[in-house]
Amino acid sequence: MLGGIGGALGLQAPESAAASAQAAGAVDGRDWKRLADALSPGATLYRPHGPVYPSLALPYNHRYDGIQPAGIVACATAEDVSEAIRWARSVEMPAVPRSGLGHNYAGYSTTTGLLLNMARMKSIVSTPTPGRARPRTYGPMRVVHDAGTITVGAGVTNGDLHPLLEDDGMFVPTGRCPSVGVAGLVLGGGIGFSDKMFGLTCDRLVSTTVVLADGRTVNASEDAHPDLFWACRGGAGNNFGVHTSFTFQYEQFEGTVGFYQLRWSLDSVLPAVAAAQRIAQDTVGDRRFHLRLGIGTDGRTKAQIRANANVNAIGQFYGTVRELRAILEPLLEIGTSEERARNSASVRQVTPGEASVLLSATTPIERFATKSAILDSRTLLTDQQVSAAAERLLDWPGSGNEDGAGFAMFALGGEINQVPPNATAFVHRDDLFVFAAETSWADYDLPSVAKANLRWVQQFYDDIFPGKAPEQAYQNFPDPTLKNWREAYYGTNYPRLVDVKRKYDPTGFFDYQQAIGTR
Repeated sequence: MLGGIGGALGLQAPESAAASAQAAGAVDGRDWKRLADALSPGATLYRPHGPVYPSLALPYNHRYDGIQPAGIVACATAEDVSEAIRWARSVEMPAVPRSGLGHNYAGYSTTTGLLLNMARMKSIVSTPTPGRARPRTYGPMRVVHDAGTITVGAGVTNGDLHPLLEDDGMFVPTGRCPSVGVAGLVLGGGIGFSDKMFGLTCDRLVSTTVVLADGRTVNASEDAHPDLFWACRGGAGNNFGVHTSFTFQYEQFEGTVGFYQLRWSLDSVLPAVAAAQRIAQDTVGDRRFHLRLGIGTDGRTKAQIRANANVNAIGQFYGTVRELRAILEPLLEIGTSEERARNSASVRQVTPGEASVLLSATTPIERFATKSAILDSRTLLTDQQVSAAAERLLDWPGSGNEDGAGFAMFALGGEINQVPPNATAFVHRDDLFVFAAETSWADYDLPSVAKANLRWVQQFYDDIFPGKAPEQAYQNFPDPTLKNWREAYYGTNYPRLVDVKRKYDPTGFFDYQQAIGTR
């Protein structure tokens, strides 16, 4: 069952919120003017009650809309970030960065202190490096590996990078949600529909500019501050400093990729999940094949929830449609004749830009909660677990949120698993799936609906993993109710993360419920 209401809702611990509020209350108008005067002409300080403040204060996950910052700095330069951090330290107020819209599942991009909004830092600069390029053909797709580097500001989102792919064939492996900030994605790892082929987003990172807790700005890479660079690739955001830019290696695309989108009624849940898991196992070393598997439903009434319940799979393949059909054959044989015909017709060749659009989807909107797990060959879902999940899915309490509830499984392998677990802070390198159980509800739903959904997602997770849950979880799907989060998110890499924290943020200025500690 869930813990107390604060933990269940993922809000700041009362003592942390109280301390932040007390610090904010001690800051007078002269202090705020000092901060405003220190900012560059392109930056702006917003205080409560102004016309712009409400839209900037609201996090993407509205569960945390009650956590209101004392002030918001819309940063335009790295120096703005540095000035804001120095100011916050001088008035003993916490400072928290927000790179996108505040998607953090556990609300860790909210604060009652100073919020650093990075949305204005949208620069994108590419630098071709033809001398290092390695062209290779995958069926109808020609890929120039390591074609160059691209440096993006901390406010750049996944969606901001799409035109580069559509117009110029330049690709960096990122996530499927267009509005998610690249900063949060890369710092926690970064899974997507090309990660088996090209590695996680953090694996493509060449360097990053970081403003530290003392206001200094450093550039971290393999050659400079390598310990910090190691931690930034999977150690999660808001732990060691505020990142103002990231440089990635990019690929150059020409040609087409295979795409598929399959869907069945819940009657096919057992054969579909079993076949998809077998395919994931059989193709774990095939870097060309990418898969997301899930079950879900939405609605308010039991009849709607039952009618909308479904099993689904979506992904892409760097190769021919004929090869893709051969891989998907066990799945294409499942279901009614109508489902088989529809699923077969979905398998086709598309441009990379078209695939990016077809594969994109937002994270749940308005209010949502997630619990994750990392699955390997020993912890794949059995028929009994899948049956329990399907039964509990039909018992979902419902809500006014069209995103509904269910679980998703993102296949790992390929290039992800070629990297040793200790080579970066992202430790999940020998696994098959990132698993996420989700539920959502609407802003206008009654508090009783929210509580019912939170109880349900815990029961859903416990039914799927009775007795003992998998030992590891995904740090980019943070769960504030997770007790063993240090081991679950970081495994044996956690002590090394503590060492980095001690070196670059010895006083623990960057702090939240599941922050890397100094001991």
